[in-house]
Amino acid sequence: MFIDTHCHFDAPPFIKHEDDTIARFKQYQVEKIIVPAVGNQNFSIVKSLSQQYAPIYYALGLHPIFKHNPADLIILDEMLKNRPDKLVAIGETGLDNFIESANLKEQQSYLLQQFELANHHQLPIILHSRRTHAQILMLLKQNRLINGGVIHGFSGSYEQAMQFIRLGFYIGVGGVISYERAKKTRHAISKIPLEFIVLETDAPDMPLSGLQGQPNRPENIVRVFDILVSLRSEPAEKIKNSIIMNTLTLFPRINKMKDN
Repeated sequence: MFIDTHCHFDAPPFIKHEDDTIARFKQYQVEKIIVPAVGNQNFSIVKSLSQQYAPIYYALGLHPIFKHNPADLIILDEMLKNRPDKLVAIGETGLDNFIESANLKEQQSYLLQQFELANHHQLPIILHSRRTHAQILMLLKQNRLINGGVIHGFSGSYEQAMQFIRLGFYIGVGGVISYERAKKTRHAISKIPLEFIVLETDAPDMPLSGLQGQPNRPENIVRVFDILVSLRSEPAEKIKNSIIMNTLTLFPRINKMKDN
């Protein structure tokens, strides 16, 4: 089976088409997906989706490109305290220096407070990082996270990937590797230890090569996997088994509910 570790199932074209979307991705052996929140405005939505649909798990966090206020951290803490069964991580959070309006100082403040919540609630963290790998590595060295996490949509070098791995993080592999021009990232993903790779789509974002202009979908995880196999030296079956094990190790709450 496949697990999409990062899918915005609460966004179009999936919202209001949940049953059809689930039936469609299950045809491709995608058995579970993790839906990360991006802010207080969709905390309740992603939680509700997980309660309505067995394949859906979720994470709660404050995404760096959206505007937040200190009260959102209080709400986040309260929702984490309840520890619903299908809440598997804190996220999506991180740093983003790609957008013109980026306020890295403010982003960092919210990120560090979510680091504290991750350790306090003993949860892994899903980290967004665009043009900020160096800054996030520095923060992780200064603030060790007990339960680690995943670098979502990794697009860096082999050296950067290994630094994240040494700090207890997994590497989220998605549509970036479908682009021939992404030579640095494709090389990194071909060489890093297999036991630190998880798969994701970031659907409906991060379209794969050849599918630009179309919404990305959870079932495209199969194509990401096929490209990963073409880049690696291990047999496909070994890669698939390892990735499932990696995912359940990183997000152990999914493993505890594996019969759902």
